[in-house]
Amino acid sequence: MKILVIGSGAREHAIVRALDRSTQDKKIYCLASNMNPGIAEACDEILVCNINDSDFVSNYAKEAGINLAIVGPENPLANGVADVLWKTGVKVVGPKKDLARIETSKAFTRDLLAEYKIPGGPTYHTFNSIEGVADFLDGLGENYVVKYDGLAGGKGVKVAGDHLHSHNEALDYCKELVEKGGEFVIEEKFMGQEFSLMSFCDGDHLKHMPAVQDHKRAYEGDAGPNTGGMGTYSDANHGLPFLTDSDIVQAHEINAATAKALKNKFGEGYKGILYGGFMATSNGVKLIEYNARFGDPEAMNVLPLLDSDFIEICKGITGGTLDKVDVCFKNKATVCKYAVPEGYPVAPVKGEPIDVSKIENPDGLFYASVEIKDGQLVESGSRTVAVIGIADSISEAEKIAEKEISAVKGPLFHRTDIGTNELVQKRIDHMNSIRN
Repeated sequence: MKILVIGSGAREHAIVRALDRSTQDKKIYCLASNMNPGIAEACDEILVCNINDSDFVSNYAKEAGINLAIVGPENPLANGVADVLWKTGVKVVGPKKDLARIETSKAFTRDLLAEYKIPGGPTYHTFNSIEGVADFLDGLGENYVVKYDGLAGGKGVKVAGDHLHSHNEALDYCKELVEKGGEFVIEEKFMGQEFSLMSFCDGDHLKHMPAVQDHKRAYEGDAGPNTGGMGTYSDANHGLPFLTDSDIVQAHEINAATAKALKNKFGEGYKGILYGGFMATSNGVKLIEYNARFGDPEAMNVLPLLDSDFIEICKGITGGTLDKVDVCFKNKATVCKYAVPEGYPVAPVKGEPIDVSKIENPDGLFYASVEIKDGQLVESGSRTVAVIGIADSISEAEKIAEKEISAVKGPLFHRTDIGTNELVQKRIDHMNSIRN
């Protein structure tokens, strides 16, 4: 079987590793944005190109005789890469362009939840001008979020109290979006703890992955600007210490209801990874947003725990037979930490060499925004490398991850607090205070 992975970050490195572990006869190919040495080592061929060019991708797939493709990042999905590959006879793990609107349009997702009466949605309104914005903000008071209605690399969402400190600041941001010709959504701000819950989906059936908590802020104690994600953790019971069993069930139900609504709306099923970003609140689980692919870093938490054959799961997704596939994860806790360039995310250093030779467990190292120049590994400006610690408890996994990420040398920094007892206890205390 010839399998094509599209994308070349740490998430795609985790995908390639999971494919490589399968005992099935396969060849792995990668269309990449950068020369990721970890992916290159595991692939039969890696080619750096424009992964958002659907014609180039489909021509490559035809020439290489690809049977199955897995799309890692969101931009190729937004550009219809899955649509073109299906037309050329290649089965795709990753939704078609219309179905990917679950990620590419905030307004579409909110409207879908409202239309199909799926629980977990906020009070919201979509705008394409400044008219009515001030009145709507007045109605929400100080609990509001402004979301650009499109892909912005995780940088288009501004939250009251975190990024916006007055209605005037919010109006200025809205004017900025209008000047760019963009629609935007204003919605009520949920209070609670965020978590990610991803599900494999074949259009009709879902198989859920362990819950994960991501940390978007750049600096210790959740300070600083938003990033693509500085690190994540998951618990051995596939829940999280601050969540109840009911919280997990509600997230499962929202994902299942959304998959059903998408099929009803478009007449065909969503085939890929349905990734819900949720908030546990005093009033049940709420949906913050959807992503149409594996999370990054979340892929590094769940895929190394996968006890089932990943290729079988991919076949189940594309063939509509996921209900017949056994999907099991090890009962282990994980902590993932990213090392990022000094100055990230605002003014990251680039082109500086990094050294990973002191890493003890190379299988727990995932390459992200790196290049090879003159035989030297260098950082190329975004999140650089990630490591995963796997153990019986979050605390033990954190110690492994911290030791390994500290062994990576270069002009880098990482968050030492992710997965620590102190940080996890703060989450538990916060949820207890909200629930009580």
